[in-house]
Amino acid sequence: MRRYCASWLAIGLSAGVLSLSPAQAADVPNAASPSVSAVTPKVEAVTAKVVAWRRDFHANPELGNMERRTAGIVAAHLKKLGFDEVRTGIAHTGVVGILKGGRPGGVVALRADMDALPILEATGLPFASKVMQDYAGKKTPVMHACGHDAHTAMLMGAAEILAGMRAEIPGTIMFIFQPAEEGVEGEIAGALLMLQEGVFDKTKPSAIFGLHVEPGPVGQIDVRPNGFLSGATSINIKLTGRQTHGGRPWEGTDIINLTADVVKTLTTLSSRQVNVFETPSVVSVASIQAGNRVNIIPGTAELLGTIRTFDQERMEFLKNMVRDATQRLAANYGATAEVTFQEVARVTANDPALLDKVLPALQAAAGPQGVKTNALFRGAAEDFSYYLAAVPGVYYILGSTPNFTTYAAAPTNHSDKFDIDEAVLPIGVKAHVLTALTYLETIAGK
Repeated sequence: MRRYCASWLAIGLSAGVLSLSPAQAADVPNAASPSVSAVTPKVEAVTAKVVAWRRDFHANPELGNMERRTAGIVAAHLKKLGFDEVRTGIAHTGVVGILKGGRPGGVVALRADMDALPILEATGLPFASKVMQDYAGKKTPVMHACGHDAHTAMLMGAAEILAGMRAEIPGTIMFIFQPAEEGVEGEIAGALLMLQEGVFDKTKPSAIFGLHVEPGPVGQIDVRPNGFLSGATSINIKLTGRQTHGGRPWEGTDIINLTADVVKTLTTLSSRQVNVFETPSVVSVASIQAGNRVNIIPGTAELLGTIRTFDQERMEFLKNMVRDATQRLAANYGATAEVTFQEVARVTANDPALLDKVLPALQAAAGPQGVKTNALFRGAAEDFSYYLAAVPGVYYILGSTPNFTTYAAAPTNHSDKFDIDEAVLPIGVKAHVLTALTYLETIAGK
C-alpha cells in the first residue's frame, strides 16, 4: 500500500492533477478495501436518501449552537444504524457516533459541520429556506450558504454504507457532526469546544478527514500537503487620546490622522516587511469606529481587522509586528494603544504522509476532473484546524458549482445565491467511505 500511495503522489505532484477512471482505480492493489467496484453500488443505493436529507436540511437551516433539529435527525439515524455509541449534546448540539468494525484495528474520524448563516436566501430553489432565527437580538433570515447541509447529508450517507460493512472494517470509525463551525459571537469555536469537552478523551483517532464543498468543477477534489487553509486571528485596536475642537486640533490628540496612519501601516506589513515568497500573508483592517460630528476630533477610536497566513510561526511574528507598530505610532501622537488578538482558527495543514496514504481513495472517489494536489491556498479559515492540532489529518475541497464555467462567475460560499450541483453528493459520500477504509487497511497492514 505504501509503495502504491507514494508513486501515485509523485505522479500527482508532478502533473498537478491525477485522473484515473474508477475502473483503473479499482484495479490498483489496496486502493481501498473492499474494492471501489464493491463500494460504488452501495453509494448509488443511498444517494436518493442523501439528496433528500440535504434538501431537508437546506429548507430547515439552523445557526451555530442552535442545530437541535439537525442534530436530532443525525442522532436518530446513527442509532437506527446500530452504532455502538451515539453521544449527543457535546459542545451544545454536537453528535458523535462510534462504529466498531468486525476486525481489530485502529481508529479514524470523519467530520461534518452542521450550522448555517444569517443570510436571506436568493437561490430560488424550490426548497429554499424561509427560516427566521434570533441572531444578535433580532429575528434574522437563515440560510445554508456554505454547504454544511451537504456535508451533514454526505456523512450520514457514509455512515449508512459503513454500518452495512461493519464486519469488513479493520478498526473503529468515529463520526463527528459538529456545530458552530462558522463561529458564534462571544463563544468558542465549535471544534475547539468539542475538544475541550472531551470528544477524543474516550476514543482518540490516529487520523481525521474532512471535506468542504466550494465553487469549482463538479467532483474535482482540491488538496495540497501542509498549509492549505489560512489561520485567522482577529485584531482589536483601541486608540485613546485627548478630544478637542475640530478648529483647534493642536489642543488635543489627532486620533483621526493616527487612525489613518495605523491603517496604512498595518496593511503594508505583510507586503513590505516580511518575505512574501515564503508564505502568503494578509493583514486587513475591516472596521473603524471614531467620532460623531464634523467639528469634534474624538478622543478615542476602535479598529477591527484580521491576520491571515499559512504558517503558525508567521502568525505570531505578524501579531508582534501589528502590536509594536501600532503602539509606536500612538506614542508619536501622544496617544495610547491597546492591541488585543483573538485566535479564530489555526492553519489547516494537511499531513503529507497521511495525504500520501489516502490519495488513491480520493482519486477513486473524484469526478472526471480528478484530484489537484497542488491546489491554490485558501484564504478562508476552518476550525477543523483544531482537530489537526490534536491528530494528523487531511482536509480537501470538493468542487460543486452547478453549470460551472469560471470561478469568477460562480456564487461563492457565504453568497445568498450559493448552491451545489447535487451530483457532487455521491462523490462526497464515496470519498468519506474510501478514505476511512483505505486508512484503516493501511495501518492494519503494518
